[in-house]
Amino acid sequence: MAITASMVKELRESTGAGMMDAKKALTETDGNMDAAVDWLRTKGLAKAAKKSGRTAAEGLVAVAVDGGRGVAVEVNSETDFVGKNAEFQDMVRAIAGAAMTVSDIDALKAADLGGKTVEETVTAKIATIGENMSVRRMATLEGDVVVSYVHGAAAPGMGKIGVLVALKGADNGIGKQIAMHVAAANPASLSQADLDPAVVEKEKQIQMDIARESGKPEAVIEKMIVGRMAKWLAEVTLLGQAFVVNPDLTVEAAAKEAGVEVTGFVRLEVGEGIEKAAEDFAAEVAKVAKG
Repeated sequence: MAITASMVKELRESTGAGMMDAKKALTETDGNMDAAVDWLRTKGLAKAAKKSGRTAAEGLVAVAVDGGRGVAVEVNSETDFVGKNAEFQDMVRAIAGAAMTVSDIDALKAADLGGKTVEETVTAKIATIGENMSVRRMATLEGDVVVSYVHGAAAPGMGKIGVLVALKGADNGIGKQIAMHVAAANPASLSQADLDPAVVEKEKQIQMDIARESGKPEAVIEKMIVGRMAKWLAEVTLLGQAFVVNPDLTVEAAAKEAGVEVTGFVRLEVGEGIEKAAEDFAAEVAKVAKG
């Protein structure tokens, strides 16, 4: 497979590796991006263990909470200008309210919003604002208490990152702190039990390969992996992470100290996993100016 400059650039941006190392990794893995990241990690050439999520799409995430139930909804637009539009924000707020009564994205699109379905409402708004939009995803969470937090707020209850945290017990203010932690730390799961076993096994294999590069005996490597996996699990699970408010405690320990238990969380960030064609700022402004 031909290795293009754009492929090398993407791999460099996601790993922090040098240009030649990135090109070699892609060559060795026949252009497979995920395999190339793993190859770089095995060789100790990737500066970050986690691939950076490229956030390209625009729009807003809105959150809504009613007692022990919360929802988070992502509505996408083409440009950040629309995300700041009061008309667009009003629509997103109404969609989040409608999401409180349904259980999945298909039901949300079909839900009533003032005589029209949500999907029809979005279509009408596309016609008036003149930019493509979509209701991309929603997530729900339930618990004794559900707390919400929005990072990069464009308006009350909506912004670039929306977080919900479910607690068992009476919240005394720590719920908001944990929600802010989730926004910043972006954990992969609540605990080790919630992680995909295939992901855990893949990480273990990568760590084994890294250790083998050092030339140490297999018996020594096995012992090394136990510690490395424990460290990795603490870094990617919410309950195991060092609490941003008090790094001397894990999130689990901090919650226990506050008399609550964290039973779940949701974190939606605008544009996660979506890519769009790169466009420089001047070109974007020119396009908007032309209408």
